[in-house]
Amino acid sequence: MDIKPINAIVYNQEKVNIDDVIAPPYDVITSAQQEELYEKSPYNIVRLILTKGDKRYEDAKNFYEKWLEDDILIQTKKPCIFYLIQKYTTENGKTIERKGFIARNKIEKFESKKILPHEYTMGGPKEDRLKLTKSCEANFSQIFLVYNDPEKQIENKIAKKYLSKKPFIDVTDTNGVQNIVYLIDDENDIEIFKQTLKGKTTLIADGHHRYETAMAYSEISNNPEAKYVMSYFTNADDENLIIFPTHRIITKFIEPYILLETVKKYFNLAEFTFNSVNKQKVKEQFLAAIEKSNKEVISMGLYMKNVNKFYLLKLKDGMTDLVDAPDVLKKLDLTVLHDLIITKELGYTTQEQMAQNGIKYIKQEFEAFDMVDMGKAEASFIMAYPKMKDILEISSQGYRMPQKSTYFYPKLLSGIVINPLK
Repeated sequence: MDIKPINAIVYNQEKVNIDDVIAPPYDVITSAQQEELYEKSPYNIVRLILTKGDKRYEDAKNFYEKWLEDDILIQTKKPCIFYLIQKYTTENGKTIERKGFIARNKIEKFESKKILPHEYTMGGPKEDRLKLTKSCEANFSQIFLVYNDPEKQIENKIAKKYLSKKPFIDVTDTNGVQNIVYLIDDENDIEIFKQTLKGKTTLIADGHHRYETAMAYSEISNNPEAKYVMSYFTNADDENLIIFPTHRIITKFIEPYILLETVKKYFNLAEFTFNSVNKQKVKEQFLAAIEKSNKEVISMGLYMKNVNKFYLLKLKDGMTDLVDAPDVLKKLDLTVLHDLIITKELGYTTQEQMAQNGIKYIKQEFEAFDMVDMGKAEASFIMAYPKMKDILEISSQGYRMPQKSTYFYPKLLSGIVINPLK
């Protein structure tokens, strides 16, 4: 992995309040949030990453150039790397501090095996992002890459030097995640970043569309800056890197007893019966049982409408032989669920699954339960937390996981730094 510091464009914090100009990544911003961000500040980054109107790419370019002209956006004195700590509290009350850094990395084709994808992408978002990149000649958001370093060189050699200093940015987003950013422009420190990543293979955790857009842009641009893309790097050997599951929600009508008989063909079931008084306590026991069981055998949970039970599903012996997938993918709970239940038994086509027609992919655990309770879904398949070793093994063998398999939380803010491509 070849990395470089960024010839960074940042917000001029003498002219704007950083809290008013940051935004989530473009692909998670709803229409309502877009309007709120527009109202929040005339300089919010949403006007660049998700511009409104028919001339949105031209408008984004005009906003960008005007902000540079008016010193709303300024360039750092020296090329730099941004060390980022994201602090948040999980649903069960655990405090997490995910650490990483933002730099530029050389764009590599997937065939080189230097950068590994793990999910499939769709054409629409890539076309949109390419038009924006061509118009503005800049990266406004980061790719999310994961690398391995058991020695934790950056954490031990670099981070400790800066944590006692005043951060360049300290902002808490709407999800309650505190983002603390340190600007590092010391050449000796930057060299340690370079040497730590040198020769390493990285995995794309999030931002597959953005990375493939960068690949496409690098092939049509004559500017050497376009051979590099802005990325966020985090260490897979840090216990604070947690991968959340994406749950499968069935919204097309099916009788509970029919679904139950269907899953019994392939899974052994354990029941968790609850009432209105003890439901929360039983739910916690149920979720803990999924994680414990999944360490030994492919396991997941099932919750159905109008049924006062949670079901722990444990795959029966020999069932993976029925799965139509390469051996390395048969180890994955989502592969088993999609192939045996969603496709084979429930009859969802690939197109329906891709379009989320009759099935939804929900990241928030509470929402997977609430949709059933509120009658918005017939059933929820509650997935166990994905294992990094499985993702790396699948990717290193040249395969990709089903869409919406992983959820690397928290998302990375847009507006921390911009990487110019000219």
